[in-house]
Order: sequence, then C-alpha cells, then structure tokens
Amino acid sequence: MSAPGSEPTEGYVRALIEDDPSELYETAPCGYLSADEDGRIVKVNRTFCDWTGYRGDELVGRRFQTLLAVGDRIFYETHFAPSLSLQGTVREIAADVVCGDGQRLPVLINAVRAHSPRGADRTRIVVFDARERRAYERELLAERERAERAAQEARTLAETLQRTLLPASMPTIAGIDVGAAYRPAGDGTVVGGDFYDVFQLDDRAWGVSLGDVCGKGPDAAIITALARHTIRALAVHTASTSAVLEGLHHAILRSPETDGFCTALFITANVGAAGEVHLRMSAGGHHLPLLVGTDGTVTEVGRRGHLLGMLEPLRLHEDQATVEPGESLVLFTDGVIEARRGEELYGEQRLHELLGELRIAGAQELADAITADAVDFQGGALTRDDIAVVVLQGAERPPAQ
Repeated sequence: MSAPGSEPTEGYVRALIEDDPSELYETAPCGYLSADEDGRIVKVNRTFCDWTGYRGDELVGRRFQTLLAVGDRIFYETHFAPSLSLQGTVREIAADVVCGDGQRLPVLINAVRAHSPRGADRTRIVVFDARERRAYERELLAERERAERAAQEARTLAETLQRTLLPASMPTIAGIDVGAAYRPAGDGTVVGGDFYDVFQLDDRAWGVSLGDVCGKGPDAAIITALARHTIRALAVHTASTSAVLEGLHHAILRSPETDGFCTALFITANVGAAGEVHLRMSAGGHHLPLLVGTDGTVTEVGRRGHLLGMLEPLRLHEDQATVEPGESLVLFTDGVIEARRGEELYGEQRLHELLGELRIAGAQELADAITADAVDFQGGALTRDDIAVVVLQGAERPPAQ
C-alpha cells in the first residue's frame, strides 16, 4: 500500500519524465517569476513574457513591483511586501500588470518566500491571467448597480403611488382634533394595502374611513384606490354608513381587475352644541375603534360585520357613539396588534394598556405614539404588515368667560 499523498507525487514525477521540465516551466498556463531578496526579477517564463509583450532580458533585473499599475505599487509596498516578509506567503492578490505596450493586464498573484540553505532567499511568484474574472466582476458590479437603480425607481414609484392613495394632510375641523400616522412594511418598494381618509360631507359633517386591503403591490393598490374613491362618492349621497360599505362591497365584487377583498371602517362625525362629537359608524370585517376616556378607560365601540368583497349575503351593522371633549377615538389597522417580536404578539391587550397609560394632548401626537410603540416592539423594522392609525379627539371646551 502506498503512503498517503504518494500517488500525486508519482504522477508528477511521471509527467516530468514524459515531458521536458524546462518546457513545462516555460509554457505553463501561468506566469512564473523568481525574485531575489531586493525584489529584482532573476528569472521569468515565456508565458509571462507572451502575456505582457516583454522580452525576458527586459524583465531580468527589474523590481517586480515596477511592473504594476501605480495604485497596485502602493498596495505592494504597504501590504504585499510586509505580508510576504512576515508570513512567507501571499495569495490571490488582484492587481494590474502594465504590459510593454502600456495596456493593463488584470492578474491574480500568489507568492511564497523560499528559504535556501545554500544562498540568499528567493521569492517565487505565480501570476494568473484574470481578464475573464475581471470582466465577470465588472458585469456583476454593473448588474448590482442596475438592480440598485431599479430598486430605487421601484421605491420612488411605490412612494408616489402610495401618496396618491392617502390624504396629503389632515384637514382642520372645528371641534375635532384629527391625527393620522402611516408606516409601510418592508423597504418601501411595494405599495401597501392600508388606507385612510378624512373628508368633508357638508357644512357640519365629516367622513372618516380606514381599511386594510388583502395583499400588497399593484392588485392591492387597485382595491385601495377603488375603496377610497367609492367611499367618498357614496358618502355624499347617503347618511347610512353601512350603505356606504355595502356599496363598496358590491363595487369590489363587480371589479374585473381584481378578486381581492378588504376590511374597512366608515364613520361620519359632527360636533354638537356642547362640543361633543356625534358618530355614526359601520365596520366591515375591521377591528372596532377604541374610545379612550379622560380617565384612561378603553372600550370598543360598535359591532363588527363581514369582510367586504367576499361572500354574499353581506351583514353589516350601523352604530352610534359620542366622543366627549378630551376623549379620543382610535382607529387602527391590524399591523398594530399583529406586530410580532419573535413568537410574541403585540396584541389588543398591549394596545389597551398603552392607551390607558398615555396622557398625550393632541390627536397627532397620540397617533404617532401608537405607531412608534408598535414599530419599536418589532425592533424598529416593519417586516410583516403596514400600520395605519387615525385618531379623532374631542376638542376641549374653552373656559367660560
């Protein structure tokens, strides 16, 4: 039985016997160079000369680093040579060799310091032609840059489209403080399915909608746009909030462009003589709004009906509620309560506790605080679902004069 490693050695010996060792050196598929302790070339093979266009006698006596491009010479002095001196070897150093005609040859360099008991140390240098590898790397870099540009364009397009699906700002309503917050999931390249809107119905009444479309991307954007504009159009012609959602339900079912569905809340609000806000509302499969009292109590308002755009017959409810001055009505999408931290769910209980503990004056500040808490719970990044929050707050009555 032969000793471990003897077969490759024997094969190499056979190759040397069958081929001329000098020819093997000269015509090897890589460049071979030997340099003395000062880095001066003392021997170079024909392959390296053919690649670079130099004659052997032009290279002998030159320092190897003088063949490198200017930036690579600096790297040679600061990294290559010190590593070779300390470790005795360097591997796969990418550099450019300046050829005899001034062109650059991309190469990979391996080198080893050979200690000779009979004389001065030598450095053995092996040079591999890296033109195809460099071209491949350039193509990879160009592809990466194209992908980054495409991602940025997609992000810009998604952000632009998302802005068209949400109100630019909250209106100023006498007697009602309104705030809203929205955070998309992911890196912003995909349009989310959450939407909200606040719009005037007449001199005294306002419409408020909030919903969550199943899915993301173009299909979700179609339903989101359909939902927002359908609610606006129907709300002008009927005082029934459930009739508005029923109309949206049938609009989704009739739409030839999508087979999706959504949940939605629609509320009409007007301010009474004593400063209270009177609400009419309907919930189509959506989480019910939370009424936060001035003492921190949190209660659900209304009854939950069926999803919109799904099966018939549709069942919806119409409910009424009142928001007194200083109280807040919080509308939210499931991105808040379904936020996750590992296996832990944010949940409704945490939201109730947060609302009971917060003592924040201002609807916008409250909407921002809810959103921030849900985002922080997930470690600062939304990976699963968008978050949308709308807060209606009864304005405090001014003190009597």
